[in-house]
Amino acid sequence: MFGKGSRTLETIVGDNTRIAGKVSVKGTIRVDGIVEGDVQADWVVVGETGKIRGDIRTRGIVVGGSVEGNIEATETVELREKATMIGEIHTPKLGISEGAIFDGSARMKRDAEPAGIQEGNVRPLIPTKTGA
Repeated sequence: MFGKGSRTLETIVGDNTRIAGKVSVKGTIRVDGIVEGDVQADWVVVGETGKIRGDIRTRGIVVGGSVEGNIEATETVELREKATMIGEIHTPKLGISEGAIFDGSARMKRDAEPAGIQEGNVRPLIPTKTGA
């Protein structure tokens, strides 16, 4: 899950901890308690007892607990078997384990996609006899 140089856990929100307000972390945050507010971090881990109520901006996230809000991840989102996610997910890579609850919508799109490709502008996979 962690990219190069991001293998350490910098911030932990403990099981009996509640944070209200915006949280911004350089590096990785693990949430086993409750965060009520937006979270911005390089990587986010929500433990089975963890809950985030707010929007999350990150490179990648693993959810084992509960998230109520939108997730915008530039690399990956993983919902584990005991996860509950209510909201929108925007990420190029999404994994949902059997047993996870996801109530919302997901958009899987890479930022680097060419702008010229639009709906209805499809190139055929099989060449046609017209010389294409």
